[in-house]
Amino acid sequence: MLQLKGAGVALITPFNKKGEVDYPSLKRVVEFIIEDGIDYLVVQGTTGESPVLSKEEKHKTLDFILDINKGTVPIVYGIGGNNTSELVNTIKNTNFEGIDALLSVTPFYNKPQQEGLYQHYAAVSEASPVPVILYNVPGRASTNLTAETTLRLAHDFKNIVGVKEASGNIAQIMEIIKERPADFLVISGDDLLTLPIMSLGADGLISVAANACPGCMTQLVKECLEGDFKAAAETHYQVMDFINTLFLDGSPSGVKAAMSMMGLCENIVRLPLVPVNKGVYEKIKSALEGILAE
Repeated sequence: MLQLKGAGVALITPFNKKGEVDYPSLKRVVEFIIEDGIDYLVVQGTTGESPVLSKEEKHKTLDFILDINKGTVPIVYGIGGNNTSELVNTIKNTNFEGIDALLSVTPFYNKPQQEGLYQHYAAVSEASPVPVILYNVPGRASTNLTAETTLRLAHDFKNIVGVKEASGNIAQIMEIIKERPADFLVISGDDLLTLPIMSLGADGLISVAANACPGCMTQLVKECLEGDFKAAAETHYQVMDFINTLFLDGSPSGVKAAMSMMGLCENIVRLPLVPVNKGVYEKIKSALEGILAE
């Protein structure tokens, strides 16, 4: 049984000043996050800037992370798209050795109907040799995967084992938690809403902030899973301001700014993203200093 209860990190992809993937920094980041207690790594999701990585970079980066990890923590790999047949072909031509699960975002831009989303994920399920986690993020995809469709997929396909929910719709998330099959994971896709979502019965978090503060985000999730919501609330309020600043001027620009302050990587993103503006940079710096002082 796949064990992904807990805190995962939506891993960044560091770049050097030439705009190339910065492998020494990537090694430093992965080792830092694992040593600080993260439960699993999510590779090449939105935070990893996957849309601007070439196929060659994706393959090389994944292999590099697998080699560093050496089976220490589970690896969830992000493969999504808005062309179902192309996505299926990509999945079928991917080497899943060392990969524990597939995270696949809802099709973006096309704005498919719910039946289209169901059939899209049915095709992904059939193609995938590893368990599949749905990823619902309407703010980026312009389409909401409803509770009804999520539950239909969860009940119809045994290898669809969970959903990363980043809709911000608490009522929708509650419905999924209430009606889900046994062992179907509901994972927060929003750092700031992790405490309330987990208090309702969710199973963990895939975190952006955990790139910079894996220990505190893992602690928050652990406290929630143990039912110690008083301690979890204290941890939540310790990191709340920091989390808020990370998204003021785009993500992953915010968390890369924080990580550059920590000496983990350069403050570089690829176009069409740009680094955070000076005012936001100073707010992130102040909030990070507050966390490090705790």
